[in-house]
Amino acid sequence: MKKDKLNKVYLWSFLLTMPAITIILCYIMYGQRLFYEWKLWIYGFFTIYLIGCLMWWVRYQYDKFLFERYPHIEQTRHRVFYKILVNIFILSPSALLVLFVFDRFHIGGYYRVPGDATSMLIVGFSTNLILETFFEAIYSIEKFKDSLYEKEMLEQMNLRQEFDNLKGKVNPHFLFNCFNTLSSLISENKELAEKFLDELSKVYRYLLRNNEDGMSTVESEMKFIQNYFQLMNTRHGDGIRLNMQIDKKYHPYIIPSLSVQLLVENAIKHNVVSRQMPLSIEIFTTEGKQLVVNNNLNEKAHKEHSTSIGLHNIESKYKLMNQEGFQVVHGEKNFMVVLPMIWKAKNAL
Repeated sequence: MKKDKLNKVYLWSFLLTMPAITIILCYIMYGQRLFYEWKLWIYGFFTIYLIGCLMWWVRYQYDKFLFERYPHIEQTRHRVFYKILVNIFILSPSALLVLFVFDRFHIGGYYRVPGDATSMLIVGFSTNLILETFFEAIYSIEKFKDSLYEKEMLEQMNLRQEFDNLKGKVNPHFLFNCFNTLSSLISENKELAEKFLDELSKVYRYLLRNNEDGMSTVESEMKFIQNYFQLMNTRHGDGIRLNMQIDKKYHPYIIPSLSVQLLVENAIKHNVVSRQMPLSIEIFTTEGKQLVVNNNLNEKAHKEHSTSIGLHNIESKYKLMNQEGFQVVHGEKNFMVVLPMIWKAKNAL
């Protein structure tokens, strides 16, 4: 429990309970006289409040010591044990101090009578038992909340670390494939290779700017895909076609950065791309807040080894955000991936 909250709990408990305690103790000592001798209220309230302040300060300091000495929920039994000891042997008998002071100085004409001490002890024990139970309950609840918060923060840190690790896998994967393409172009057409490299630098600048948070808006991703398609078109010419139909109302929504680029890249990697057998890629939105990337299948006779890192990264990011709806549909004539679009206010990473 935070110190300022602890102070408020003890302060308000004192201010709210002392009037009732004072009335009960005065009634034990003065009986019916309390209702028609107004001076008894002045004597009683002043003296009992003075002694009450002293005992409340002792209670506060002792409880504060216990909370610091045994701060964990698992140590509750230790705190309760020592509080019971102090309640029985110090705090409850403190009610007798009130009796002694009033009897010693005959405040308000009081003289101790048999039975008053027992009544005082009962009131003192009951009051302290109720208050200490209340204080311990408040403290335990706050510690439990703190433990839940710490657990949640730790989980968020772990998720953030996993998310950052996934982001780190995207850029090398992208560059590796681009450099392979560039290597092929250098031997085939140096001018085309130079153009490809220039466009690659523009694409990579976007990647550096927009991959920091791991999430990008649909609008920015679609602009990036258009640039990326120009990059791929430099390499493959009329062998690749792109058709985009994006509803503008979904522009503010977010998806994992470079997810669409990875899907386009995979489509090019695993299919024949030629004028005779063009690869057609469609990117469109649906009313179900889904972004769909679909391509026809012209699978290569000699399939390249696939680690599925692209699809795995995208799926993992959605899982880390507890976002359902990611789908992969591998049909006979087409390959389709469904990406859930997320309203950016819900983005937690």
